[in-house]
Amino acid sequence: MPDPTQQPETSGHRTPPSAGPASPGGASADEARARPDGARRDLATLPKAHLHLHFTGSMRQSTLAELAESHGIRLPGALLDLDPLRVPANERGWFRFQRLYDAARACVRTESDMRRIIREAAEDDASEGSGRLEIQVDPTSYAPFVGGITPALEIVLDEARSASATTGVEVGVIVASSRMRHPLDARILARLAALHAGDGAGEVIGFGLSNDERRGDTSAFAPAFRIARKAGLASVPHGGELLGPGHVTEVLDALQPDRLGHGVRAGEDARVLDRIVAQDVSLEVCPASNVSLGVYADDAQVPLRTLVDAGARVALGADDPLLFRSRLVAQYESARDVHGFSDLELADLARSSIRASLAAESTQRGLLAQVDRWVEGPAEQSRA
Repeated sequence: MPDPTQQPETSGHRTPPSAGPASPGGASADEARARPDGARRDLATLPKAHLHLHFTGSMRQSTLAELAESHGIRLPGALLDLDPLRVPANERGWFRFQRLYDAARACVRTESDMRRIIREAAEDDASEGSGRLEIQVDPTSYAPFVGGITPALEIVLDEARSASATTGVEVGVIVASSRMRHPLDARILARLAALHAGDGAGEVIGFGLSNDERRGDTSAFAPAFRIARKAGLASVPHGGELLGPGHVTEVLDALQPDRLGHGVRAGEDARVLDRIVAQDVSLEVCPASNVSLGVYADDAQVPLRTLVDAGARVALGADDPLLFRSRLVAQYESARDVHGFSDLELADLARSSIRASLAAESTQRGLLAQVDRWVEGPAEQSRA
């Protein structure tokens, strides 16, 4: 766990990607800070991409309660109360998190349940300004109820296409393997993912690796990622949340990620952060997760400003709102209210999320144009 009293080292020489002349297409951070006009636009209407959201973890609390009742499952009270999960950043804390996650996942037992989760995730993203959702799923978890991993994935993909059409949010799917399973299982999933590779709605866009970073040998999963990469899938593993900069380096070396799920601990080592920027690896930063899992004591300690000012491409994500009680807009609110990001800087964060997405160029262009219009639009004066 990082020392909250120690300031992360920064290189002091890299120009952030948002630097440049002031314009609707991107204002520099210095200028944005120099214009404290109190403008506060509605963050729920800020067009953005949501790149770090887990299938079960995306569930609405009300949906979980209804599924549990329909299947006769008794849930732990912590899944039904209103308080966000808070655990220490150690193995005991992860065990509690995983126990609750598994209890929620056990309520997903039918094709209808699976379709509902995808549909509602897209609906919730639409209400928060997201135009592109890239949701992660390990079909292994749901295979016993629907006849295998192939139908499990195809159900998710089919509903992603339907939800994209009805909500206007383009939903791509990341197939995620687990550190808790054998690396050979990851190869099976990679081959399955490769059969559905693409960049549009209802297609597999990337291959990931999730679960407890302290488990498994990262390099043992490299063959699965090579299979996925050969099929044109992006490499999007988790790394650098529970473990520090050394783990970020390990994942960079072994899996050659295009994006890194979390990676927030790179803020503790300027050399690692410089490497991320130099290799153009995007970071999926999830402040609510970082706090709930005990990595940081509060939002103020999440090194969001350090990462952005170093030039990293950052995409904010909600991760598991079912447990963390915090959805996508709340992450942008934290950037504004805790880290002091202006509306122009928040627009640049949204642009970063869109550019970090695996969407087709045409989709990205459309969303970026919408961000420009958000910046040009009216803003309410903040209240004292």
